[in-house]
Amino acid sequence: MRQEDRNALRRWDEYLADIRNATPVEHGLTQADREKKRRYLEAHPLEWIEYFFPKYAKYPFAPFHKKAIRRLLDNDEWYEVLSWSRELAKSTVVMFCVMYLALTGRKKNVMLASATQDSARRLLDPYRANFEANGRIKAFYGEQQNLGAWTDLEFIAKCGCAFRAIGAGNAPRGSRNEAVRPDVLLVDDFDTDEDCRNPDTVQKKWDWYEQAFYATRSISEPTLIVWCGNLIARDCCVARAAALADHHDVVNIRDRNGRSTWPEKNTEEHIDTVLRKISTASAQKEYFNNPVTEGEVFRDITYTRVPPLSKFPLLVIYGDPAPGENRSSNSSTKSCVLMGRIKEKVYVIAARLDRGLNADFIDWYIQLLNLTEGHPAVYCYMENNKLQDPFFQQVFKPLVAKVRRESGVQLFIHPDEERKTDKATRIEANLEPLNREGLLLFNEAERDNPHMRRLEDQFKLFTLRMKFPADGPDCVEGGLRILKKKAQQLQPVRTMCRIKNSKFKI
Repeated sequence: MRQEDRNALRRWDEYLADIRNATPVEHGLTQADREKKRRYLEAHPLEWIEYFFPKYAKYPFAPFHKKAIRRLLDNDEWYEVLSWSRELAKSTVVMFCVMYLALTGRKKNVMLASATQDSARRLLDPYRANFEANGRIKAFYGEQQNLGAWTDLEFIAKCGCAFRAIGAGNAPRGSRNEAVRPDVLLVDDFDTDEDCRNPDTVQKKWDWYEQAFYATRSISEPTLIVWCGNLIARDCCVARAAALADHHDVVNIRDRNGRSTWPEKNTEEHIDTVLRKISTASAQKEYFNNPVTEGEVFRDITYTRVPPLSKFPLLVIYGDPAPGENRSSNSSTKSCVLMGRIKEKVYVIAARLDRGLNADFIDWYIQLLNLTEGHPAVYCYMENNKLQDPFFQQVFKPLVAKVRRESGVQLFIHPDEERKTDKATRIEANLEPLNREGLLLFNEAERDNPHMRRLEDQFKLFTLRMKFPADGPDCVEGGLRILKKKAQQLQPVRTMCRIKNSKFKI
């Protein structure tokens, strides 16, 4: 045995010893006394938990704990997402409920998924350890460890319930306990910070959950589905699950009044000490389910009401087609923005930012043009450098002509052929000062539009190293240049003539 394995075995033995010491068996109880107490405890789940798991249930339950336990135990068919802050014991409370359901015979097949196989194994360890070493469970429900098929990833307890740990992306299909399909699906620590920086990875993991993991359940038998995870990003698997759940329980380290939500465990002083040592963005994400992403350049995005469009001297629709002719995750992001300017204030009125077909991209111009309320001065531009020009001439011009013929909309798109400097430098130089001074304004009415949210995300995640797509900010910068250029062209020409021996100027 390797030294690493010996150390792991020693730590496991110590873990089991802690559980044995924390669950001393009551002596002097007859079989009838034990049976009577078991029935009483099962009828009072909170007391059942406190009796069988004193090592874990060290602090009194908070009201949100009690409500969650009641929901999970009272509903055989149930889908819940627990977005409780760190230090609020979401995984532990779920373990209490699952152990109760397993030992009382209500559930027979538990599958636990996590971001990796190792993290799934660690999350399954407390279940296995308590089946092995919890003296009170042995006294009231008998020996639970089955010799042979008893591993750190999969085992069947003698109560008849099977447990299996699976990492995201692995194959859970065919997981049965005799004829029983999984009737408890647990998902814990599924999102990671790195994954959430890449929308394609989030989609891939979500597809695995829906198509491989969730689909293992029975259609005809009730199933308990529980997610444990904080909202660490605007788009993450926990957020997607929450949109589908019967109940999404969000509990932060402090309530709306700024008080600890579990004061018996987390005092105000302790919370202050912890939060003082990390950034506001990190505290919001980890303890308040508010994934604030602070970029190196654009820290704040200002939303406001847009004035009536008639107040704008001119409007610009600027688009960046980007290469790619499909909606797959491998294609590039296309963008199109409707912008206006009043004095020094620049307004992003509406945006389209997504993957799509070239026809979709041209249709965005129509959509944004329809928002201009018949404004007499709307200029449509498209980024068109020398490399893009053949594509503009051969693909986009015919598409635009087709749209004019079929829709009757007078759409004319001018190619923006101006030579541009480095994208990152250009975005920072031209947009950051405006944004910092509160002069780059986004339409409040469009705040929840998925396209505008993608645009906001790209601004907040923008860095000079360009580790995240910046097609949206680049498009806004292009629209700003056209706004300035057109404003100069529309300025009335003032001519001054000097007449000899005259003090008058014309």
